[in-house]
Amino acid sequence: MKLILTAAVDNLGEAGEIVEVKGGYGRNFLLPRGLAIPATRGAEKQIRDIQRVQKEREVRDLDHAKELRDQLDQLTGVKVPVRTSEKGKLFGSVKPGDIAAAVKAAGGPSLDKRRINVPKGLVTKTGGYQVKVNLHDSVEGKVNFEVVSK
Repeated sequence: MKLILTAAVDNLGEAGEIVEVKGGYGRNFLLPRGLAIPATRGAEKQIRDIQRVQKEREVRDLDHAKELRDQLDQLTGVKVPVRTSEKGKLFGSVKPGDIAAAVKAAGGPSLDKRRINVPKGLVTKTGGYQVKVNLHDSVEGKVNFEVVSK
């Protein structure tokens, strides 16, 4: 089954690529989740639109990635509000999207949540934490943030 990916899929490809997958994987996983569309002749325009959006979101080049890293290093006051118990233990978890929104709210650059690496079990209670952000293949930034109770 030929499909066009609409988002990056681990071990398969990036958005805009045409891939050949088994029928069940395509019908039962990729298509229902909106990760792919059937490859048709009219889909070529959709590929161009997907690639255009991807390029806008992508870090432009190595110099831009280094500039973003410097902005993240200088950024202070990033607070992620979450619901907590009286002892400071979280109800739920802190997701990469929450961190990206907190960075933007603190006056930092707009980050793609898929580039933020939050190790499982890292954030368990209120306090200060640090996560890595993959800005480019060779540039990695760090975001310092504080988890606070709502």
